[in-house]
Amino acid sequence: MDQKNSELTPDLFKLAGILLVGAVAVQLDMTIISVAIDTLGREFGVGLSTIQWVSTAYLLALGMVIPVTGWAVERFGGKRMWMLSLVLFLGGSVLCGLAWSASSLIAFRVVQGVGGGMMLPLLQTILVQAAGPQRVARLMSAVAIPALLAPIVGPVIGGLILDGLSWRFIFFLNVPVCAIALVLAWRFMPDPRQPGRHPLDVAGLALLSPALAAIVYGLSEAGNRGEFGSVAVLGPLAAGLALLTAFVVHALRTRTEPLIDVRMFRSRAFTGSAGLMFLGGLSIFGAMLLLPLYYQQVRGDSALEAGLALAPQGLGMMIALAVVGRLTDRVGPRPLVFAGMVLAVLGTLPFAQVGPDTSELLLGTALVVRGAGLGAVLVPAMTAAYHDLPPEAVPRATSAVRVLQQVGASFGTAVLAVILQHQAAAGDLAAAFGNTFWWAVGFTAVAFVPALMLPGGAPKERAAGEPVPEPG
Repeated sequence: MDQKNSELTPDLFKLAGILLVGAVAVQLDMTIISVAIDTLGREFGVGLSTIQWVSTAYLLALGMVIPVTGWAVERFGGKRMWMLSLVLFLGGSVLCGLAWSASSLIAFRVVQGVGGGMMLPLLQTILVQAAGPQRVARLMSAVAIPALLAPIVGPVIGGLILDGLSWRFIFFLNVPVCAIALVLAWRFMPDPRQPGRHPLDVAGLALLSPALAAIVYGLSEAGNRGEFGSVAVLGPLAAGLALLTAFVVHALRTRTEPLIDVRMFRSRAFTGSAGLMFLGGLSIFGAMLLLPLYYQQVRGDSALEAGLALAPQGLGMMIALAVVGRLTDRVGPRPLVFAGMVLAVLGTLPFAQVGPDTSELLLGTALVVRGAGLGAVLVPAMTAAYHDLPPEAVPRATSAVRVLQQVGASFGTAVLAVILQHQAAAGDLAAAFGNTFWWAVGFTAVAFVPALMLPGGAPKERAAGEPVPEPG
């Protein structure tokens, strides 16, 4: 390996820092909103079935915009799209803070979701293109460490704002952060846009974006209703799956470049990574629904106390990310992902046996182990997607992986919410959480299957235009 090409340069760290400022705003917003839903419902005098659309509308917008992000990077360049996403997220935040009703807030969350939905895949695409396969794992790990502080401090900041200030400041908080991110991007961010026109796959967009919106909506309704059998759930899911099938057929037959090239799944590493990101979204985000609810509903903690109780998981992830990037570049993703999944399962097992008085020391230690496991899985699994792909495939590969992660997160949240409600009907809430956590353990264990497809060696530099290898 060329030592010069494998080093992380100051320019790369500078680029990562510029992107991180904006990304942290999105991460903070998502965690703060989770603790503000009850307050917003009381403020506008509406029930949970209405105010939950503050989250659902954001997710729908996010799901619809992710597929087009890869094409937009190729057509307009990473810098321009990054600044556009910041402007949309900033504008949406201001409008949300000025909302006068639940309906207006929900509408403005769509604007915010369009900006926020583009930012994370843009960050990943820009960093992968800048770093190359030999350095991307270490760079993604360096970016992820401070980004992980958002889920830890988000609920704390949200609790402090809701206790001492108007709810409007949970949105206005984004304004100075996004403004700083915009200035940094405008002044210092490079714009290595490739020349040439990239036509938009309009037919693919008309199929894929509504497909994802319908699937995410159906899964959200399943979580809210506590069942999968109602027409309000099965109708959107069926429509979404039909549109998704139609998109796959279109992508295989079209003579122009599809919005997401499904032929990338010929790459064994990409298929394994995509499967892991789906199952990772399912197990990670599904469990993130359960963890704060357990602390609040079973142990009686406040939202602030529950947020602090989850801090050990962030600590474990930061510990893992401090070393996993360099190890991925040296030994390849597969062994690290296997080790990480073992740790994630071990760290989740104590929650499958929780009661109202389970030792806080035991649970805190388990969260450190679980966090370390998740940290050891995420970066190697994410970077493995690009192992066998040529550089020009990076933007659309990132969109595909992010789509699967988002659908997995929605599916995991819905499934575990339904299971929890059915288990809680028996009357023993602590046992209901324990039984539901067993499902989270099972979801994590299933991820061993796609992990077998990940490469076991360090990545190599690939020349532009080099063909994607066949599976095996």
